[in-house]
Amino acid sequence: MDTKRPAAINVIWLYLILIAIAVAGFTGKMEETVMASFDSAKASVNLAIGLIGIMAFWLGLTKIAEAAGLMNAIARAIKPVMVRLFPGVPADHPAMSAMIMNFAANAIGLTNAATPLGIKAMMELDKLNTEKGTATNAMCLFLAINTSNIAILPTGAIGVRAAAGAANPAAIIPTTFIATLLSTITAITIAKFFEARHKQTPGTVAPVSDESTEAPAHQGQQRDEPALTPPSTVAKTIALMTVFGFASSIVYQIVTGDNAGEFGVELYSFWLLPVIIGTLLLYGYFKGVNVYETAIEGARDGFETAKRIIPYLVAILVAIGMFKASGAFDLLEMAVKPFTNLIGMPAEALPMALMRPLSGSGAFGIMAEVVNSAPDSFASYVVSTMQGSTETTFYVLAVYFGAVGVSRSRHALHTALTADAVGALASVLICRLLW
Repeated sequence: MDTKRPAAINVIWLYLILIAIAVAGFTGKMEETVMASFDSAKASVNLAIGLIGIMAFWLGLTKIAEAAGLMNAIARAIKPVMVRLFPGVPADHPAMSAMIMNFAANAIGLTNAATPLGIKAMMELDKLNTEKGTATNAMCLFLAINTSNIAILPTGAIGVRAAAGAANPAAIIPTTFIATLLSTITAITIAKFFEARHKQTPGTVAPVSDESTEAPAHQGQQRDEPALTPPSTVAKTIALMTVFGFASSIVYQIVTGDNAGEFGVELYSFWLLPVIIGTLLLYGYFKGVNVYETAIEGARDGFETAKRIIPYLVAILVAIGMFKASGAFDLLEMAVKPFTNLIGMPAEALPMALMRPLSGSGAFGIMAEVVNSAPDSFASYVVSTMQGSTETTFYVLAVYFGAVGVSRSRHALHTALTADAVGALASVLICRLLW
């Protein structure tokens, strides 16, 4: 039975630390390894504290969207696809809309918004879990799709390329889209394969019937909702005037800006997030939601969730920090180099491919260094595509599962890592075809 075997994350976490200690003994980097364990522990807590504010704010916004009915409206829009992917989750359950919004935020490069939305989705999925602490099929599939998520516009990588002076910063859009499409298909296929093998695994919600998915509200989710009182016509008019003012400011920046091309990148990278924030607030306001009180209620959930994540972050980031400091990461890089040379991966891209699942900041730094040194090189093209095509899998696993106390990840980790590998390999092959 699947429940009798240790979870993959237990074995990986154990050997990351043991290998780090052993390698440090040979490389003479024991002091660096010890210091890395302390530094990583501090950094993980600082990271979690930084997440508290972001999560509190964004879960407050999603609470407004939920109260206004926007989440259900979004879920209904792509219900046919989601019901087939997640048969154990009722179509009208809050988890559906939260997952959809997480996928959408990842697709357009809004990672700061995607993380709290993903945690919200995992919390809702956990409400359907019959065995707490063990990941359900829906949780595993959601995490796999999240880490391989189709990227339509990789804003972070485009911004780095633009700042470095690349001739065509947006050239990575088609390569990133194709690479993530392949990695997402891989993630879904592998997750469904494991689901078929372990249909009766404890902790997995049984599929619901069509009648239950059509119910006006999911069983057990009924609650007293406050009466909505839409604002007056005058109040709506004033709010719409602010929208008109914002739209006018965009036109003003385009007309008067010194470099319209650079502003186009800035417009998408930095102006889109305020648009989404304003849209969610105005939608709730026009529907009659008390936006401030509702946001505070959602923020409380975000604060409590962020606190629960800290132990999981400490554990995984300390292991990764020790592994890198000991020199084990360099040995791993040397071991896989013959294979990467076979597929034509640039030498500069190999550290990026290996670092991406372990450290988001480390991978971003590698990408920025390669892009800044030669913004229009093939290596720059590849690492920029990888940045948008793969995910920091261990971080996502720790944060999302940590938020709901899941310690048995079942097939989530190896499904996500396989999708990462496909994304990295596809990045090289697609870039070579389109270069």
